[in-house]
Amino acid sequence: MGRWIAAVQKGFGKKLVRLHSWNAWLVALLAITGLVLVGGFWQEILGEGRVWIRWIHIIGGLALLVPVVYYLFLASKHWKQIREKPAQKMNVILVFILLIGWIVSGILLWLLRQVGPAVANTALFIHDLLTWVGLPYIIYHSLTRTAWLKDPKKRSVKLSEDPVDAVPAASIAARGNAAASGKMVPSQTPSPFYTRRAFLRSAIGIGLAVSIGPTFVRWLGSSLQGGGSWAEMAASNPNKMVPDPKPLPASLPPEGGGAQGEFRVYTVTPIPSFDNSNWSFTIDGLVDRPQTWNWEQFLKLKRTVQVSDFHCVTGWSVYKNTWEGIPLNDFLEMAGVKPAAQTIKFYSGDGVYTDSITLEQAQLRDIMVAVLHDGKIIPADLGGPVRLVIPKMYAYKSVKWLNRIELIAEDHIGYWEQRGYDKDAWLPDNLS
Repeated sequence: MGRWIAAVQKGFGKKLVRLHSWNAWLVALLAITGLVLVGGFWQEILGEGRVWIRWIHIIGGLALLVPVVYYLFLASKHWKQIREKPAQKMNVILVFILLIGWIVSGILLWLLRQVGPAVANTALFIHDLLTWVGLPYIIYHSLTRTAWLKDPKKRSVKLSEDPVDAVPAASIAARGNAAASGKMVPSQTPSPFYTRRAFLRSAIGIGLAVSIGPTFVRWLGSSLQGGGSWAEMAASNPNKMVPDPKPLPASLPPEGGGAQGEFRVYTVTPIPSFDNSNWSFTIDGLVDRPQTWNWEQFLKLKRTVQVSDFHCVTGWSVYKNTWEGIPLNDFLEMAGVKPAAQTIKFYSGDGVYTDSITLEQAQLRDIMVAVLHDGKIIPADLGGPVRLVIPKMYAYKSVKWLNRIELIAEDHIGYWEQRGYDKDAWLPDNLS
């Protein structure tokens, strides 16, 4: 084993340079794909490609294990060479913590079905925190340290073919004689006060701090406040529906005690806005009594209150939501379902998104057309004025801006199912 490790460590200066390069490329790949996955704009542009981006992100995260494990075989030798340099030691420890933290939290998010929402929510917070804090640093570190390792005058690790090792013997002797006589021999190539490389390093660091820092501050603030983002979205809600629904006693104060967690905004189109003039709600298709309601009529329908958790397939959850609205089965009873109907198709007011469930799945009593959350209106960012809620399925089934229900005879494949998601989006037993 020792002989094998020695073989791996041979020429390890070059290998360390290569590790930094691999690490920089992998972190850059993960940064780009991660930002694409959370950006609503890219969801709209990429469509089906977003599923592939997600898999690239997962595979890239697992690939990050390779440089980490490889470094372990070089660590003992590297540690000896930097033993007198505490700043470099601290740098190595910090980078190692960041990489391991990303890998472990990412794997837990990937295994949401097995670990459950409590673990996944914690993993998501850690993953985000490490990203906002560590991403600027680790990209800066990988790019600048790769250049540093190639500079024989700066690095602790020496490559076997360093130019400094190839200095002519006569030159070395001359400098030795000068030193013995007390004379100073000027360098042939004096170092400038501020080199181009130093300028580039500073520019990279400042650019990352300016571009990512404010976003991190906003994210940290909303995470620590816990629910503040909902209030902010409600305050800037572009929907102008009049009047506001009057909450039932079980909604305000919320029967569930108030939602625990933070919603993330995903959309495949620009967020639409509605007012009384452009909003209506319809149930039609294979029904005996097709019906359409305007907003005032819709608010007169009998509503109920329920408490349920909300789980996104990307790994986050919001617990104990108090939803108020009309059970889906009430709409089916009002309209009367014809025998030929097999599928319920849901339409989003964005004009693009659709999804569906079977009539058998619709027998679940907690599927609701919701108009209030924790006693408050649902802002446009989160699917208001009306959205579907299917607690026992992942959230991509809970159509935002719901404005039409159609009963059809054939099957229907929804927006994300066409792009690789499961058609039956049942939660695993440990979530439902």
